[in-house]
Amino acid sequence: MKKNENKESSRLNRMKHFRFLHYILYGFLAALLFFLLFFHIRPETLDLDLFSVSDQTIYSPSTVEDEQATENRKREAVDEVKDQYVMRKDFSDNQVDLVASIFSSIAEVKAERDEKSKNEGSPPDDKTLIDSVKKQLTKDVNDALSDDIILSLLNTSNEELENVKDYVITTVNSIMGNEISIEEIEEAKNSVNKELKNYSIPSELQNAAVTVGRYAIIPNHVYDPKGTEQKRQDAADNVQPVQIKQGQILVEENQLIDREVYRKLQLAGLLDGSDLYRPVTGLLLLIGLFIAVMAYYFQKQDKPITEKNKSLLLYSLIFVITILLMEVISLFQQMDYRNTAYLVPVAMGGVLIKLLLDEKIAILSSIIFAICGSIMFNDEVTGVFNFVAGIYLLISSISGVLFLGKHNARAKILQTGLYVSIINILVMSALLFIQNTTQPGWEIGTNAVMCIFSGVASSVLAIGLTPFFETGFGLLSTIRLIELSNPNHPLLRKILTETPGTYHHSVMVANLSEAACEAVGANGLLARVGAYYHDIGKTKRPQYFIENQMNIDNPHDKLSPQLSKNIIISHAVDGANMLRNHKMPKELVDIAEQHHGTSLLKFFFYKAKEKGDRITEEEFRYPGPKPQSKEAAIISIADSVEAAVRSMHNPNPDRIEKLVRAIISDKLQDNQFSECDLTFKELNNIAKTLCETLQGIFHSRIEYPESVKQKVKQA
Repeated sequence: MKKNENKESSRLNRMKHFRFLHYILYGFLAALLFFLLFFHIRPETLDLDLFSVSDQTIYSPSTVEDEQATENRKREAVDEVKDQYVMRKDFSDNQVDLVASIFSSIAEVKAERDEKSKNEGSPPDDKTLIDSVKKQLTKDVNDALSDDIILSLLNTSNEELENVKDYVITTVNSIMGNEISIEEIEEAKNSVNKELKNYSIPSELQNAAVTVGRYAIIPNHVYDPKGTEQKRQDAADNVQPVQIKQGQILVEENQLIDREVYRKLQLAGLLDGSDLYRPVTGLLLLIGLFIAVMAYYFQKQDKPITEKNKSLLLYSLIFVITILLMEVISLFQQMDYRNTAYLVPVAMGGVLIKLLLDEKIAILSSIIFAICGSIMFNDEVTGVFNFVAGIYLLISSISGVLFLGKHNARAKILQTGLYVSIINILVMSALLFIQNTTQPGWEIGTNAVMCIFSGVASSVLAIGLTPFFETGFGLLSTIRLIELSNPNHPLLRKILTETPGTYHHSVMVANLSEAACEAVGANGLLARVGAYYHDIGKTKRPQYFIENQMNIDNPHDKLSPQLSKNIIISHAVDGANMLRNHKMPKELVDIAEQHHGTSLLKFFFYKAKEKGDRITEEEFRYPGPKPQSKEAAIISIADSVEAAVRSMHNPNPDRIEKLVRAIISDKLQDNQFSECDLTFKELNNIAKTLCETLQGIFHSRIEYPESVKQKVKQA
């Protein structure tokens, strides 16, 4: 069994070091998403014949424009537009000018006649005069005016002719000032006689004036081709496109599929599924966006390639499990089960990603899960996207991420699941009210049960899967740290029972380390648990360490400095080996191995020097390595500080601060922090935090009077 585990572990390690693993994982995720989502966005093709009877109610999968119906409506709108007419005001001016030109022509011939009569003594005859007038007028005017009318105007005086001219022009202008259609022309002409009766026109000229006036009246309300065309164009433009709405019933069950229904089915793409270019292109763009977000997050992490690969591999497994779980549940929807989206424990994915990776990518993944879910849980009515399911899944997953706190014990995860269940019910109710739909009471109750199941199942699955991921990837999650900090853990009980002094010292170091780590943004919980186990190696030879020498002589007094040095130094190596043998997380092993770094064992070094032994500093230094992380470095400081302050007589704030800074300065000068990323500013914050914590522990106590002390002793 162990051989198989070792093989699996070695395979995983090889995968983590594979340089192009992230490209393979991104490609795999993209291919999986495309495979799962394509079948949900692929246009449905129905095998239906014209004039057959539909065996099901068919809905439109998307919104499309019915161009033929739109054109029919535009044609109807154009046909309803009547011909447009316009009143031509210039016609009135033209006809007034016409009347004026008639009278001018008569006046001109009349003047020529009078001139000839004066010069020659005999005027021209009437026929000649009438012909002279007709020569100056158009054929239409000559046809309208008889010879008698022309002659009557020629025979009148100039003054009367001018008066009749003014009367006729005024009448024509007045009548032509109103709209006169073809149908109204006769009525308008008849009104000339009525108008002219208002003037004092000699009776012999009355007929001539009426005739000229009637002739001058023409229709001025005429057909407007441009206006008519514009009106028809406006009517066509105002017609809204006829659309077949998404979810609209195209044909009901047992309904005959006539030509119109068949045309709509064809228009909706239900009879021809060959047009896959658009949905496939859209799906590829969407998946590409998802992968780009993932790649941006993991590539910007300041980690070695092996750590990035491990994180991406872990993320991919959680992502795949969540997506496949959603897909499996979505299959029930095809079996006529409604609202199965409420059953999806989507919060599991967000919770696991936050527990094992990071909150930011957990929220981003929640958005991706929601979009994928809205596609997976679509139906004939909702079309390609089921926005109700998408909103529900989004809020459910994000609420799981947000409700999960920092110290995520299993009880906290279960509590988060209950909170998610409540949120799920509230979201389901809100969406139901917003849609303004009514459902039977039993259906609402069923939905509520599914919402509760979703939240509880999310927490149960997260708790159940977490140990597998932690073991497989060697992760040290918050839950694992909390479990390791339990005093009932076998190794902690071993420290407590076999080395009680070391246990007390470890607890003090844990308090100091946690406070200092939180002051500089390091993992305080990791530091606390690491401090609990950092001196586990002392359980091998407990009596050789001063905190465990209760009522016994110091055995080092009988040993050589070299042998004492070997015993003391070996506790770091022994502790790391013990932790490895118990399959403890690598981070705790590193802390046990690194908490003394390569520091010098000064007491025994100087003791050996005093004895005159020929030694070097390297012989009395810990083997290391130096602290590689902030947590290990802070524990090394807290370890030295706690031991030093505990040995002080009457510690006070000034002496404590002086000692703390001296220890940090000594380690700094000894290059013990050269392999971790602590800054001088962080070291200063660590010193301040340690001083504040130590002052709280070693605070000054009240000096009791001698009489009180005596009573206390007697008691």
